[in-house]
Amino acid sequence: MCLRTFMKSVAGAKAPALVALLIFACAFSYAHGVAEGDKGFIEQSAGPQFVAFAYHGAKHMVTGYDHLLFLLGVIFFLYKMRDVALYVTLFAVGHSITLLFGMLAGVHANPYLIDALIGLSVVYKALDNLNAFERWLGFKPDTRVAVLVFGLAHGFGLATKLQEFKLSPDGLVTNIIAFNVGVEFGQLIALATMLIGMAYLRRSRAFVRNAYIANTAIMTAGFMLIGYQLSGFFVAS
Repeated sequence: MCLRTFMKSVAGAKAPALVALLIFACAFSYAHGVAEGDKGFIEQSAGPQFVAFAYHGAKHMVTGYDHLLFLLGVIFFLYKMRDVALYVTLFAVGHSITLLFGMLAGVHANPYLIDALIGLSVVYKALDNLNAFERWLGFKPDTRVAVLVFGLAHGFGLATKLQEFKLSPDGLVTNIIAFNVGVEFGQLIALATMLIGMAYLRRSRAFVRNAYIANTAIMTAGFMLIGYQLSGFFVAS
């Protein structure tokens, strides 16, 4: 719903600043993880169900605000499809490695801390887009490495969430692989939607000026994600 609202507003917005505010608002319209209804299906499923788990994986990605915010930050200033493909592939590889490894090897971590790290990835990419690291450090960190590393964090975060469910061992490997395939398919859907929106915004003469507002909104959402997750960690401890 939030993604549809975003695209409708892109079509009618007179300034990218409005879109930046919508991005910020969308950031908290969904809870991270898997919806309760989907959770019930996943826990009650037994045996290989490739299509069903692929669907739920795709649904997770297109409604996962943290993933979408990071992905938006990654493609914000990418104009060539070759570069988009490179960075999205790096993220997908990292995401897939830790999702599959975490689930199949049973490696677990505190979900609040992992989600705080995911929030940090959103902040990092927004700061990178604002050239903050060059001003503060005198050099620009390799964005390709950062995207791969944070992709590992995003995948591990999802694996940690899924480990909270009581999954049937019957068909587990097939179903987890299917879920991951769905996640990557959902990422392509989200990416295509974002690229259409960005292509429209880039035609505006005010794009570069309003890019500062948009990335500041993305960064603020990332900080709020970090604060929310760290608060949950200390309350639960």
